[in-house]
Amino acid sequence: MAGRRVYFSFHYDNDIWRASNVRKSAQFDAVARTPWTDASLWEEAKRKGDEAIRRLIDNGLKNTSVTAVLIGSETASRRWVRYEIEKSIQRGNGLVGVRIHAIKGEDGKRSKAGPVPNALKDGGYPVYDWSARKLGNEVELAAIKAGKPCLTHKTEGCWRCRFWNWLQI
Repeated sequence: MAGRRVYFSFHYDNDIWRASNVRKSAQFDAVARTPWTDASLWEEAKRKGDEAIRRLIDNGLKNTSVTAVLIGSETASRRWVRYEIEKSIQRGNGLVGVRIHAIKGEDGKRSKAGPVPNALKDGGYPVYDWSARKLGNEVELAAIKAGKPCLTHKTEGCWRCRFWNWLQI
């Protein structure tokens, strides 16, 4: 079964290692700052200015149905994470927050838990601590809550998935 196309929003400088670990564990098609491992695109866009960064993000969000906001110690304060969340809401993407502070970084250390971005709190979007076993279900639930067709039954408004969604609330 093909998975959801997911855009990962995170604080690039602090959390790229943790985000990479989350992405590698996923059971869906992951999309983020295309291509994922090429930091040169992000750095080049930063040098070219705000409009280039917006284009990079907007292009990354194309053809996605869910945005997973990976919440590290400084994620909530990052300007471009806020932009990614705003654009995801405008696109009608499902949103889910994933706390990643407990994942060891490249240095082998965990980081401090950071605050949840206001848009996630204010919008009532789910936020949970990272778990490889839970991520796929959380992504699918976020998509269904956003009105996307269920992947299992290939229908919008699938009664099984609406019932499952209702049980999760």
